[in-house]
This record gives sequence, C-alpha cells and structure tokens, in this order.
Amino acid sequence: MKVLDLHCAHAHSFEGWFASEDDFQDQLARGLLECPVCGDRSIAKLPSAPRLNLGGGAEPEQGRAAAPAGQSDVAALPPAAMQAAWLHLVRQVMAQTEDVGERFAEEARRIHYGEADERAIRGQATREQTEELLDEGIAVVPLPLPAGLKGPLQ
Repeated sequence: MKVLDLHCAHAHSFEGWFASEDDFQDQLARGLLECPVCGDRSIAKLPSAPRLNLGGGAEPEQGRAAAPAGQSDVAALPPAAMQAAWLHLVRQVMAQTEDVGERFAEEARRIHYGEADERAIRGQATREQTEELLDEGIAVVPLPLPAGLKGPLQ
C-alpha cells in the first residue's frame, strides 16, 4: 500500500492510499481523483520523505504561536487544521439541515413567506436564483460541498 501526499490546484493537501504507483497514475489519468475539500480534479503528488522512528530524539513541539494582533485564532491555524475545521463545519451543517435538492429556492420562499414550517434547509440553486432570494430579503449562504460529502456521512 502506498500512501501519497496529494494536493489540488487550490493548495488543499490530503492523503491518498493506492495499491501501487501504477494504480495512482491510472486513477489520475482516468480523472477518478478529486480533492475532498473542494472537489477539484487537478491533483498532483507532493514530494514526501519516509518517516523513520529511530527513538531518542526530542518530540516536536505541538503548540502554535499566538495570533498576531487583530487576527482571529482561526486565521492563525495551519492550513491542514483550517481544512479540518471547514470539513467539520460542513458535516455539522449537513447533519442539522434538510436536503430539499433542486427545490431549494422554492422551499426557501415558502418558509420565508410563512407557507411552510420554519426549518433549516439546504439544496441546489443557480446563481440567478440565489441573487433573487437575496434581493427578496431571504438570507441564504452558498456553501460548495465536496462530492464525497454529498452521500451518507460516516
């Protein structure tokens, strides 16, 4: 089993597990690899070094520097921690909302105008539908979801 460090064109880093280098190259050529954060299919392999556990060395420091003045703690997080926090947030949104699919704009209007019970919903809307909802005073937040999160949550 080969564990490769990968990244997409948007600099999201993630691991991929493959049976061999040939398996990785085959999946890459067929467009089967996708960034779990943004869904980008422009994937590249990062250089990596083997990890050797030789013992006796000092453990690396686990802490992080305090955020500069005026910056939130989130902005001081390393990119991998920010990705993990974003994925955690997306999972929470998905777990706590009802998926109304392509009926999103219609259902958001029904809720806003009191024609349906108020509840948290999510779904798909075009840019035009989103702009129309916002013009009507209906608060919506576009949230792109990686394809891997659109199925059942594990």
